[in-house]
Parts: sequence; C-alpha cells; structure tokens
Amino acid sequence: MTMAGRRPAHITAHIEVSGTVQGVGFRPFVYRLAGSLGLDGTVRNDGGQVLIDVAGSPSAVEDFLRRLSAEAPPASRVREVRVDPAPAVVAAAGTAVPGGLPSGFHVLPSTGGLTGPSGPSRDIPPDLAVCGPCVTELFEPADRRFRYPFLNCTDCGPRATVIADLPYDRSRTAMVGFPLCPPCAIEYADPGDRRFHAEPVACPTCGPRLSWQQADGATGPVGEAALQVAEAAIAAGAVVAVKGLGGYQLVCDAAAEDTVRRLRGRKHRPSKPFAVMVPDLATATRLAHVEGSEGALLTSVARPIVLLGRRPGRDELAPSVHPGLREVGLFLPTTPLHHLLLADLGRPLVVTSGNLAEEPIRVEDADALRRLAGVAEGFLHHDRPILARYDDSVARVVAGRTMLLRRARGYAPAALTLPIGAPEPVLAVGAELKHTFTLATGSRAVVGPHVGDLEDADSLDAFRGNLDHLARVEGVAPAVVAHDLHPGYLSTQHARGLPGVRLIGVQHHHAHVASCAAEHAVATRFIGVAYDGLGLGEDGTLWGGEVLLADLRGYQRYGRFSRAPLPGGAAAVRHPARTALGYLLGAEDLGGAPPPPAAVTELTEAIGEPAASTVRVMLASGINSPLASSAGRCFDAAASLLGLAAGPISYEGEAAVRLEHAADGEGSAALPWRLLRRDGLLVYDAAGTLSALAALRQAGAQPGHLAAGFHQAVIEVTVALVTEAAAETGLDVVCLSGGVWQNRRLTAAVLAALAGQGLTALVNEQVPVNDGGISYGQAAIAAARLARE
Repeated sequence: MTMAGRRPAHITAHIEVSGTVQGVGFRPFVYRLAGSLGLDGTVRNDGGQVLIDVAGSPSAVEDFLRRLSAEAPPASRVREVRVDPAPAVVAAAGTAVPGGLPSGFHVLPSTGGLTGPSGPSRDIPPDLAVCGPCVTELFEPADRRFRYPFLNCTDCGPRATVIADLPYDRSRTAMVGFPLCPPCAIEYADPGDRRFHAEPVACPTCGPRLSWQQADGATGPVGEAALQVAEAAIAAGAVVAVKGLGGYQLVCDAAAEDTVRRLRGRKHRPSKPFAVMVPDLATATRLAHVEGSEGALLTSVARPIVLLGRRPGRDELAPSVHPGLREVGLFLPTTPLHHLLLADLGRPLVVTSGNLAEEPIRVEDADALRRLAGVAEGFLHHDRPILARYDDSVARVVAGRTMLLRRARGYAPAALTLPIGAPEPVLAVGAELKHTFTLATGSRAVVGPHVGDLEDADSLDAFRGNLDHLARVEGVAPAVVAHDLHPGYLSTQHARGLPGVRLIGVQHHHAHVASCAAEHAVATRFIGVAYDGLGLGEDGTLWGGEVLLADLRGYQRYGRFSRAPLPGGAAAVRHPARTALGYLLGAEDLGGAPPPPAAVTELTEAIGEPAASTVRVMLASGINSPLASSAGRCFDAAASLLGLAAGPISYEGEAAVRLEHAADGEGSAALPWRLLRRDGLLVYDAAGTLSALAALRQAGAQPGHLAAGFHQAVIEVTVALVTEAAAETGLDVVCLSGGVWQNRRLTAAVLAALAGQGLTALVNEQVPVNDGGISYGQAAIAAARLARE
C-alpha cells in the first residue's frame, strides 16, 4: 500500500506464529532478528503460540516476515504465520515510533491466551540432546559449569519432561523450585547470551544436583562425589540405576559379560537385546556398519537408539548384549550426565530402561528404589522432578528411509498432520502391545510417548498419567474416543469407561494401514498390506496377514494368509512350537500336501509331554485354539520348524527376529507358494509353504538357506497379492504397516519390487510400523469419519 503514490516510511505488523515455537529458542531468535533489521516492537509467548508486534520500514518488515520461518531455530517447527492485519501505513519518515509500540525491541512476559478448539494449538517441544557448545563448557575447567550434569541452553536440554503447562516459562516447569542465582539471572535476561530465556538454565549454585543411594536405602554423597561413587561402582561391575530425562535407566559396563548376564536375570529379560551408549560416531563406526543416513540419525538432536549391522569379529561388547543377532542398537549421549559417564569410564555402556521386563519405566525416586533395588546395586538420583515419562526412541534405516520403531524421547510429543482434520477433539487409545495414545484437534495429531505393553494395572496407570498430563498441557478435552475392536484390551476398556464421549471402534489392521497412509498425506483410496501378530477381525477370527482396499474411512478385505489354530490362544505367542503344530496339524484345508511326520515328531519332542498331548487335544476339539490368519505367527512357526525357537520365547517377535538373522545372503530361491480364491478373497497357502520348509529341513537343507527361501516366498507372495489388487482396481499407492515390516530384509525387498512394478510403495516412518502406530491410525480414521458426517 502507498500514501499519495509514495512508499511509506513505516508500517506495523501484528504476527501470530503457531507450531513448535515455545521451548526452542524462538523468542530469542525473534529478538535478534528484529534487532538486526532495526525494527521496534515486542515478542511474547501467548498460550501455545508466539505473538509479535513490529514496526519499521516496509523492506525491513518484509524481510523479517520472510526470514521468520526460513531461519527459525533448528528445533522449532513453524506451522503457520498469520499477519493480522496486513501491514498498514501508520506514519511518514521522521515521526515517532508508530502504533504505540515502544522504541527498540523487547521480550514481554507471557500471557495465557486461548487454546484448544477455540484458540491456537499448543505444541510441546521434545527433549533435545545436549548441544556442542554446552559439551565444550562441560569439559572446560575454567567454566563455572565445568562438569555440571544439568547445563543446557536455548538449543538443548529438557523440554517435554519438565513442562507442567504452557506458556513455556520457568514458573510452569519442573525448575520452579530452583530460583536463579545472580549470574544465571544475568544470562537469562541478556539478549546476546545463548541462555536468554532458556527456562531450564541452572548452574551448580542454583540448580539440581546428584545424590547417591545404595540399594538398601542408605544415603551417600551428593554432587560430584555422588557421580564418582556411581562411576566406581560401574567400573567394578555393578549395575547402577541412573535418573535420566524421562525416567530411570539401568547402566553397566557393556563389555562385562558377568554383569550383563546378571542384569538380564534380575530384569527378567533373558534375550531381548540391550542398547549400548557410545561416546561418539567414531566409536559407533568401529562397532557397527554405519552408513551416511544412519550416522546422521545417530548424531541428530533426537539421539534415538539406531539398530545397526554389527561388525563381525569385534569383541568389545559382551556377547549377552545382543545374543545371537547380527544387529546392535547404539546411541550417543543425550545429556551432560551421559557425557560425563562415558568420558570418565572410557568404555561403551549398556543403558536400558529402568524397569523390570514388561513394566513402565520408573520416574519417581521412591518408586524406583522400591522396584529396582533387586536389580541395581546403587542409585544415582537427582532432585529435578520428571513430569512426564519418556523412554528412549528406537529407529532403523531401511532402503534409505528412517523408520521409527519406538516414538518417544526426542520425537514425542511433536505434532503430526492428519490429511483430513478432526472437526471435534479426538482421543485414540491405541491397542495393547507397544502402547501409545494420540490426541487430535483439527489437522494436528499428537502421539503420546511409548508406554510399553498395556497388560496390567501398573502400565494402565502409566498410560493414564501420561494421557492426563499431555491432555492438560495440550489443552485438549476429547469429545470422541477411538478404540480397537478387541474387548479384552485395557485400552478398549478404558475408552468404554469414559463418561460423556462418543466411541468409534476401529479395526486393528485398518488402523495399521491408515497410520501409514495418513503420515504420507494419502487421503484417497489405496492398497494396504497389514502384516503383524494378531488383531481382532470383524468376522470374529484373529487377523494378521491382510491385504485391504482402503481409505481413511473404511476398507474392504481383498486377501489374507491362510488360517491356522493357535493352541492355547495367547500362550501360543510365547511358544512358537505350538503355533507350528497348529499349522501342520490344524490349518484350513486348501488341498496341499500333508506335513512330514518327522517334523511333527520333532515339534512334539520340543514342547514335551504332557504339553504336546494337551495341544493335540485342543487342536482336535477346537478348544482354546482360535483361528488366525497371521503373518507374524507364520514367521514364528517357520523359526520353530528350523530349530531357531524350539522353546518358549521371552518377547513378542523374538522368533521372527531370529529367523531374519539366520537367513543367508541375497539371491536365495523362494520356497514353494501358491495363491487360491476362497470366499471371494485371494488366500496365501501359508501352511503349504511351512510344510515344504519342514520337508526340506528333514531332507538335510541348511536352516540359513531355508530361512532365506521362506523370506523370498513371502516377498513374492506379497508382490503377487498387491499386483493382483492393483490390476483389478487401478490403485497404485501401497501402504505397508504392521510389526512384521520391522524385518529389514522383507521390507527392503518388497519396497523395491513394488517400485519395479510402477507402484508407489510407502511404509511407516514417523510413527512406528508396529502397534505403537495404531493410535495415530485410529485418530486418522476417526477424523475422516467425523468429517464425512
């Protein structure tokens, strides 16, 4: 706009910025940017957004608006910038500062603002790994924060785990009990300091401190002395429970085989791999094969555990860290305390969740002492409260794509987008295993942090605690609750017990494929391939090897794996030999060859009598032997037939993991397979492939060769199912989801093969492909159904 044909000398702009813009150094960034352009005005947090008023020359204001998003802090996520009203003429050159704004630029105190459905959203930033400048200070003897385990700045440190409410100010965080000392207060108020308005800022004088406690409850030294006692204990072979950002972690020497074995026994975790923390990328590369994208993931601000192919012949880690597997989970230090432990001890460390197997990670000091005293010899506490429970995230790179297998610290609770916005606030409560929940308002979906398996009162309490905290901070009061169809899930029971809400039931595998479609912004019809363990189908049987023709509102079942009984129901999941017997002796009759008797005899011997007799009775009578068309259970059966999982397994998916790691190199021929039409569906005869595998094994074929051939059969079956569906429907987008797609060999090959057929093949990346992504898929489906009404 011009005045009398001339460009005005001054204009004003009122700017509202939404997204992840609190707790990420956004106000200091705005202050510095405005100052560099000579603008007058103010910036403040308001509810969940940032409000800015600026005045200056038109070119400076235009430059400010352009750079506001383009140069925002790395940890921020600017979703929307609203300028209201548009810049208007207020004065000519030479007059006072227009619009009533003060001279210069100022950071104002925060205001409450409106949030939720009637106002701007509130994006909570994830915790950020300690930055390079802070690490430099940590090890600089002349610095006043030398060896201080809680140093941070606007670019790093705790966020989601310390925020009690928004706007993001110290008074609304776990730091409220730590008043700033004069030097820290000066840094906090200095616009030129990188700790300007860094809410968790602290130092040894005014901040949190460490303390040592023995497992018997006896207290010990505090501060640096506590750290030294803990390090001496770890060096001597002890397990120490260390209070981290989002919960306690069990720490020990990763090279000490006796210690690692002792930890396994006490934690009741006999075989599931442990994560190992290493000081830097060079050490990670020495222990494992690290490709470029994997290195970038390891060093990212999220610092997830990254699953990597380990280098053969390297004996720096105890064998019990990753028993019998070709992969190792490595991650780099996330906090100053981790840096100190690794630097002082000079060795890789096992750093695993502070819990017993299947329990939530412990966050409170007294509770950790009560539950972990039989696991750890000592406790390294600190006095900063943990306000939200966050475990470590887990990721892997497959075919150049980063796949989050556990979405937690560093990623949650950053908001994701829904292709079809929810007209009412939605809570999606997820399923049972690897549990998460999702809160959705409009096009925003916030996936809560990984809780674990929702199977008991303890994990249910953890879920409810996380939900209450996140709903309060997000300002969301759900009107609609989406849930799984399985009535036995605690998540479903929680949903049905909520008063005054509308319930939307969502089929398990539809939620899986919808989670993949939604994160890739697919709102139209697609082919969904859901391969997982078990989920209740609408026909009352258990599904898990499904090809669906779907959109975000509904689906049609197109194909499936053949059905087989699970003797003992859920118990068969822990006993793959039972599942294998179900396939060989009780699978639906598709006219295939009978299984070799010797294979049945081997399985019978593996589970022993009288268990084998009980299984035969259940199969003959159908008692407690639900039918399942499950890809995951098919993988379990194959592992058992090859002797890779003869006895019970200790975690869901263990048999399938062993099968993947046993498979020989690429290029193996597929085991026999076939597709048949049954009741209008295209059915894969999984029992036929398993019978062929058993016969070849009895004939002397090597397990590694057969494991590779089994994988190749499933690859070819999947491609055949999808290409048939594509030819019939004209659909060309394929969404892969479900826990079986955690298998790197299978996923990479299917993605490549489908791309070779001219199809757009997608797999979960930002949300877990396993049941940790179910809640996001439920939210996407509920939003789409509500929007159609």
